[in-house]
Amino acid sequence: MTLQFMAIIVFLTLALLFSAIRILREYERGVVFLLGRFYKVKGPGFIIIIPFIQQMVRVDLRTIVMDVPTQDVISKDNVSVKVNAVVYFRVIDPQKAIIQVENFFDATSQLAQTTLRSVLGQHELDEMLAERDKLNADIQGILDSQTDAWGIKVANVEIKHVDLDESMIRAIARQAEAERERRAKVIHAEGELQASEKLLAAAKVLSQQPQAIQLRYLQTLTEVAGDRSSTIVFPIPINLIESWRKNDPSE
Repeated sequence: MTLQFMAIIVFLTLALLFSAIRILREYERGVVFLLGRFYKVKGPGFIIIIPFIQQMVRVDLRTIVMDVPTQDVISKDNVSVKVNAVVYFRVIDPQKAIIQVENFFDATSQLAQTTLRSVLGQHELDEMLAERDKLNADIQGILDSQTDAWGIKVANVEIKHVDLDESMIRAIARQAEAERERRAKVIHAEGELQASEKLLAAAKVLSQQPQAIQLRYLQTLTEVAGDRSSTIVFPIPINLIESWRKNDPSE
């Protein structure tokens, strides 16, 4: 009977000893409570917890990748879109992450969803599509400031998809086509303006030199005659004939 009692004592002692031993990895910390009150943060490595008196909660310090579910957002210009995102965050203060909030992962997820809807609702659709970097930075800054009290650092936020309905996609396509046509007309008008300026400058130069007008006229006749084999009746301006007569040394 005595041997059995001693064996039980040894077994219970070993069980308590093994239950007191904790091994924390390099990226883990243990938040230790002593009789319900916060005691200290331990780890990493080999630590000992007094059974029944101390309790420990493990906290992972690695960066957590959290997918934000798709949110229905109404933009500033009253366009309904579906947006989802991804948030990168990590625990930098294990004590706050355990004591200040019940479940820091769920709390950060809910905060990210509401912040995503709030920030994007203040911008127009064109800004959502063209200025994602700015929107990502705005959302990240808001989340980081609000989760600081929980001992959490939000490192980055990325908007993944902005989904539109078919009617809005067609409207955007028509808008883009109209914009391309507008740019083409503007470029064509600018080309016409530049060409008219060059022609005006050339006309001023030719008007100052009658011989240049004669040479240009003869060059035009040569080009027209070389392109067609039929007979061409080409009118000769009277002022051009008079200039020839004035420049003729025989008269």
